[in-house]
This record gives sequence, C-alpha cells and structure tokens, in this order.
Amino acid sequence: MLSNNDVQDVMGSPVHDASGEKIGKAGQVYLDDESGAPEWVTVSTGLFGTKESFVPVTQASFTDGVLTVPVAKSTVKDAPQIDEDGHLSPEQEAELYRHYGLQFEGSGQQDMPDQGMATGQGAGQNYRSDDDRRDRTGEAGVEGRDTSGPTTDDAMTRSEEQLNVGTEKVQTGRARLRKYVTTDTETVQVPVSREEVRVEREPITEGNRGDAVAGGDLTEEEHEVTLTEERAVVSKETVPVERVKLGTETVQDTQQVSEEVRSEQIDVDGDTDRTDRTDRTAGTTDRDEPRR
Repeated sequence: MLSNNDVQDVMGSPVHDASGEKIGKAGQVYLDDESGAPEWVTVSTGLFGTKESFVPVTQASFTDGVLTVPVAKSTVKDAPQIDEDGHLSPEQEAELYRHYGLQFEGSGQQDMPDQGMATGQGAGQNYRSDDDRRDRTGEAGVEGRDTSGPTTDDAMTRSEEQLNVGTEKVQTGRARLRKYVTTDTETVQVPVSREEVRVEREPITEGNRGDAVAGGDLTEEEHEVTLTEERAVVSKETVPVERVKLGTETVQDTQQVSEEVRSEQIDVDGDTDRTDRTDRTAGTTDRDEPRR
C-alpha cells in the first residue's frame, strides 16, 4: 500500500500496471481530504507524455522506484480527461470512480469490489510534505477544522523568505611579468689624445756645439719620430639594475544586490465581530479545495 512517506519519491517515477507493462510517468499525488492518505496520482500517457490521466493508488505499491497500480494500461488510457487544477469536484471524482468500476457514495466510503481498493472521501489537493499530518479534530485545545486536509492544530503558520547575503571569491583575471630585450643607441663623448710632429730649431751654442760638429761636414741623413694617438675602445657587460615582482592588494568596495522575497499573508474571512465564534470552516466549502 502506498504511504505518505512514499509520495515525494513517487512523483516523477515510472508507473506500471498489474501485468508489469509501463503506463507512463507519475505526476502529482492527490490526498484524501479526511484521512490524508494518497488516493489518486496523475500519469503522463500518450505520445510524448502529453496526456494526463488520474489513476487510483490506494492499493498501489511502490518498489525499487516503480509505482505499480492494480489496473490495466488500457483502462488508464481510456480514463476521462480531467484538468489538473489542484482539486477534484464531486462530479469529476464520481466519473473517475465509475470508469474504474468503483462505487462512489459522496461523503461516505467508497467500495471497490472489483479492484479491492479501499478509499476515503473525495480526492484532496496535491501532496505537501509536513512533519505531522495526523488528524487532531476533537482534541483538547484544537479549534475549528482544516478544510484543505487533516486538522493539525488551532492555527496556521505564516512563513516568509529572508535573504542570506554573503561573499565568495571568484577568479576575475590574471597578471604576469614578461621580460624581453630591446636595443637602444647610446652616444658617449670620450676624450682622446694624439701626437703631432713639431719642428724645433735651436741655435748653435757652446753647449751643443760638440753635437753639431760630430758628424761629417756635408752628409745626407734621415731621422724619424714615432707618433701615437688614443682611440676609443667599447666593451659591454651585463649588470643587474633592479628587481620587479607582482603583488596583490585588497581594495574595499560596496556592491548593491537586489532579490525578490516572498512572504505568506493570512486573511480572515467570515464574521470576525461575533464573540460566540463557531467553527466557520465547517460551512459550505468545496470539499476538494486545494491546500494553500
């Protein structure tokens, strides 16, 4: 038997008939309004899964991720087409019971002599997982009655979404050092010196007369002087001039973020001025109204 604990796993799982033939894929699970037990499941059938059919699940089994229902695939394919809008009207539910050979008695229990399935009253709303969905109608301190499912307590919880804003570090880019060689022309003024010939003449004196008459009277002679000069010589050497490295620094900035948040609002319907309040939820409400 399908339990409430299986409902979330059932949605989206394959559905097989009693002979093991695949029918389609499970969609939404509908609960009984009073017992809160699973009663119907929508199954996507037809070409490309475009057709939605309601299938009873009170005697279904869910094993190894497969929902097996004790009805034939052909019966499901021929089921009445009912729009999936969150609830079933009594007329729609009665039509489904007739199709599957079940006896529909309105607010009483329905017998299923052919299939052996026990069901509750009308089909409820889409399944919603809660910690405790047992019916507490009539218990001390519990006022009124929940019209959308089992009565759980004397109040409803209002929730809202809150923003949790933080920061994370993400990589935004890279920086690298690259060394390459360039060639420039450098001009330097270098002082140089050279020797030039200069003729010096001196008169004959007593001091140099001996050197002057040491040779022959009339002779031919040559005398040379070696001249020198300085030339600029260039050599190069590689020397370190500086070190360059990469570093990072943290810069503080402010970034504005915007996001939509939802909150539940609770409205009160009915005669709120009466001091002698009765159970307003026990009035004429749609027995298959979806839970909000």
